[in-house]
Amino acid sequence: MLMPKRVKRRKQQRGRMTGKATKGNIIAYGEYGLVATEPSWITSNQIEAARVAMTRYIKRGGQVWVDIFPHKPVTKKPAETRMGSGKGSPEYWVAVVKPGRVLFEMAGVPEATAREALRLAANKLPIKCKFMKKENEVENGGEE
Repeated sequence: MLMPKRVKRRKQQRGRMTGKATKGNIIAYGEYGLVATEPSWITSNQIEAARVAMTRYIKRGGQVWVDIFPHKPVTKKPAETRMGSGKGSPEYWVAVVKPGRVLFEMAGVPEATAREALRLAANKLPIKCKFMKKENEVENGGEE
């Protein structure tokens, strides 16, 4: 399960998820990517389940990158506790995902295999996602 090794500050606030992703919205490493189309918190367990589903399908072929990391702690108070007496302790960790964010990348496999593997990964996540191919730039720089 993914989580930060150590955290500097105390408990975080919930924050807001308005707008589109400005960072992590291009396919940086692989050839194919899974892109979020709606905002959500994705837990470390969901990230791990999606990663396992992908790697099982491609059977140790190709390469997989996980582009999101759960930095935000979500706190919860114990059951049957009265109101007050401060904030609860961190229960699990989430990654804040906005529309347009690349979640997973893949390379070294045929497109049909990548499409199916990323579809299986998307089924493990609580949001709608779309498959995306890396746009290949012109190799010669536009010269004839």
